[in-house]
Amino acid sequence: MGFVKKSFLVLFVLIIAVVAVGVLLPSRVHIERSITVAAPPDKVFTVLNSYKDFNRWSPWYGKDPDGEYRLQGPAAGVGAKFIWSSEVPEVGSGSQEIIATEPGRSITIHLDFGGQGTATSVFVIAPVVDGSHVTWQLDSAFGYDLIGRYLGLFFDRMIGPDYETGLANLKRFLEDS
Repeated sequence: MGFVKKSFLVLFVLIIAVVAVGVLLPSRVHIERSITVAAPPDKVFTVLNSYKDFNRWSPWYGKDPDGEYRLQGPAAGVGAKFIWSSEVPEVGSGSQEIIATEPGRSITIHLDFGGQGTATSVFVIAPVVDGSHVTWQLDSAFGYDLIGRYLGLFFDRMIGPDYETGLANLKRFLEDS
């Protein structure tokens, strides 16, 4: 067998291996971070249920304060929407819209990153002694998108630190106001 034929055979086997491994990778990703804040659940809920103060605690606003940020829809609750556009790759462009709320307990948000896909984010608020325990979650499904499945392996390391920063900023914002 000639060199060219062997090279094509090796390349073919590698492609099959990459596809086979990709199909076996998880088709969903879940990221979660939590923090305890010295603020009652109703105050936490009020801040998270509106985008009015989002840039005051958002981990991404600090990466590009010159990006374009605008609000759409109602001031708070279901239908409130935050749209952003940035040339900074870590910020990117997209929108997030509150799609469900449970007063004092949770806010569910639909994230749309344009061609990069969609995800669901949830804030869960639980009362604790002298404050609230806030959990920020992100769930995304890749279906049969093999590139997404491979990228999903790195989501926690890529997004987790931003969630930690955002929760720390939220804590300072809530406790200082």
